[in-house]
Amino acid sequence: MTDRFVLVPASYVYLLREGDAGTEVLLQLRQGTPYMDGHWAAAAAGHIERGETAYDAARREALEELGITDVDLSLQFTMQRTQHADAIDERVDWMFTARSWTGTPRVVEAHKAARIDWFPISALPEPMVPHEAYALSQLGTGEVYLTFGF
Repeated sequence: MTDRFVLVPASYVYLLREGDAGTEVLLQLRQGTPYMDGHWAAAAAGHIERGETAYDAARREALEELGITDVDLSLQFTMQRTQHADAIDERVDWMFTARSWTGTPRVVEAHKAARIDWFPISALPEPMVPHEAYALSQLGTGEVYLTFGF
């Protein structure tokens, strides 16, 4: 019998708006974290806590990281990903988009994000967190289940 792996669940929130170059996404530049510092990533994302749904985690992260509420979430994908290493490297991510919310997004956790900015989906900044760049490339394809690292 093989050892069972452990999944680490997370929720991601991609705020979208229409801009001059088409659909834009709000991203954060990571800093001061143990994961992918100096890379662009979802403006709000984080682990799902025990007893919390993926939707609840997404709303909590949007408030904690961007200071916004009433986020109108739309589930886009579930992504299963791995790095084929330790159990903590087996992950499942729920990726949401939102086009309406209450409040003005701002960096609330300055110790984790250097800044936030809007980018056209067709011209994402570099470097991006790889699995997130892949997910954003799949918006509008109709895919609902993505894998990364297999």
